[in-house]
Amino acid sequence: MQADFKEIQTLAKLITGLVAFLLVVIILTGTTVGVLYVKPTFFSDLFSEGESPAMVTAVENKVALWMAPDPKSIPANTAGDEIRYGKELIAHTAEYLGPKGKVLSISNGMNCQNCHLDAGTKPFGNNYSAVASTYPKFRARSGAEETIEKRVNDCFERSLNGQPLANDSKEMKAIVAYIKWLGTDVPKGKTPEGAGLVELSYLSRPADPIKGKVLYQENCTVCHGADGEGIMNTDRNAYTYPPLWGKHSYNDGAGLYRMSRFAGYIKANMPLGATHDSPILTDEQAWDIAAFVNSMERPNKDISKDWPDISKKPIDHPFGPFTDGFDEQQHKFGPYQPIIDKRKELSKEQKAK
Repeated sequence: MQADFKEIQTLAKLITGLVAFLLVVIILTGTTVGVLYVKPTFFSDLFSEGESPAMVTAVENKVALWMAPDPKSIPANTAGDEIRYGKELIAHTAEYLGPKGKVLSISNGMNCQNCHLDAGTKPFGNNYSAVASTYPKFRARSGAEETIEKRVNDCFERSLNGQPLANDSKEMKAIVAYIKWLGTDVPKGKTPEGAGLVELSYLSRPADPIKGKVLYQENCTVCHGADGEGIMNTDRNAYTYPPLWGKHSYNDGAGLYRMSRFAGYIKANMPLGATHDSPILTDEQAWDIAAFVNSMERPNKDISKDWPDISKKPIDHPFGPFTDGFDEQQHKFGPYQPIIDKRKELSKEQKAK
């Protein structure tokens, strides 16, 4: 019995040593890394169709970002033709609806995708992923429930500084069909990760147009011009790179005229090549460039009917009147934290009454 016990001990030591040796070999040869990262299809093979992207992302400890449906999934029928036309209108708006548009002349020469990148499909590029899932919805800016058509026409009247499309027009129907197709897999009422724009932390100082001008000259003039005039295509009927101020740019009622929106847009997308996870500029630089661009002259819009409840105005909405006691200068450039603190104080006082 004693001999048998010693033999078992010896065998156990040999097995333990062999296991340890194999683990060292696995680590040194990178097999573990290969299983986890080189072959993500290993994991996707384990899960049912539709689950694998989220599961693989979970393995990599990242949050899954929304991705647009595959264009190949657009049906080869009349409904599909409408979706494809809608995409074309978003990507090349000015060719159809700009100053020299072949359908109508109702906008400033910019394209919808100048603000909604890659025809509204880029994560954190102001994409359309959540439009179909969240509209119709109440918006404090208008003080009313808005449809997708109303939201589209807001862009035509503000960002494209133009006139609205008729709701029953071929072009409006196509744009809405495309936007709804993009949101095909987004559950009703949900906003997927990667929708909209990156939200930057507020600066402890006002955003600085003077610093922004220097940064603009260093990073932005090659595409948008020294005078913010943009670059037109060879046919001179649309902008390849949009004007950032002047009579052909977005007006002062546009969403990007709010400093936080434009700074977030810059951070995740500009200069060309920047993404939300590989930015080129710092937060401060994005804020300062936004301050410079939005301090330049641009078309005016009658916004007298915006924000019927003035207490709902965003902290960076630059036009009064306000209920918090701060002036237009601070609402435009910041610092914003004192405004936030004051509004919290006013809210507490209101609840205490």
